[in-house]
Amino acid sequence: MNLSYWMDLALQEARQAEQEDEVPVGAVVVLDGQLIGRGRNQMRALQDATAHAEILALSAACQKLGLPRLEKADLFVTLEPCAMCAGAVVLAKISRLFYGAGDSKTGACGSIFDIVREPRLNHQVEVYSGLREQESARLLESFFNSRRS
Repeated sequence: MNLSYWMDLALQEARQAEQEDEVPVGAVVVLDGQLIGRGRNQMRALQDATAHAEILALSAACQKLGLPRLEKADLFVTLEPCAMCAGAVVLAKISRLFYGAGDSKTGACGSIFDIVREPRLNHQVEVYSGLREQESARLLESFFNSRRS
């Protein structure tokens, strides 16, 4: 599996979010080498606090497969998922999570919390961090710097 290719697609989603004046986070769901879901932050556009890239990508993948779970699927996301998204990853039974930039303020996949590997839950996820980390972090830094100036 070409991990960089899938993260490229997640980065494309993040760039699209940025063009739409959303926080630039993108996600894709992959199963058996096939793209089955994609998403980008759309909180402003949808006026929905839950419209995070991961949630939208997971939802699209479930709809495509006609299943409520995504066992054996991988999730690629440009930013470490928050608690809400990490919970959704566990509930969807994602097999592996690959993310770019860590999130020291809200990260729930190892930074602040580690929901996806919590042994008391009924499912744990393999986590691989730092994939295209610098590109992912630069997108976010640029976005927030432009808002502050």
